[in-house]
Amino acid sequence: MKFEDIYQFFEDPPPIYLNKELAVCYVLAVLLQQDSYGTELIQHLSDQFTHYRLSDTVLYGALKFLEDEKAIDGYWKKVEGRGRPRRMYRLNPDWRLQAEELAEFWKTYMGNSITPAYTDSPVLSVPRL
Repeated sequence: MKFEDIYQFFEDPPPIYLNKELAVCYVLAVLLQQDSYGTELIQHLSDQFTHYRLSDTVLYGALKFLEDEKAIDGYWKKVEGRGRPRRMYRLNPDWRLQAEELAEFWKTYMGNSITPAYTDSPVLSVPRL
């Protein structure tokens, strides 16, 4: 390791991967707005929160958990221009109140997650060795 590596880390931090608990809350927050599918959920997260990522493994574990709990339902939807149907997910209407509560955890967590402006940090303006 070199000091330059430390500066580089803070100038361009690696992505933060969601755990299953956060993924469940995130998925519910999205499904409260609209039906969605796996790839779209992953892409939406990285578009909206540029320092955060969601792995396929964690996402599909969260979706399976939510399906097993009957919080969401999966269905197949044929998409024009796409060969095979897409697995879509929707919120079970009976779960709306609990989904809203869990989605609020997500919103609070992301609201409290500070993504510092690393390039504006006075620490980084110190001459590098």
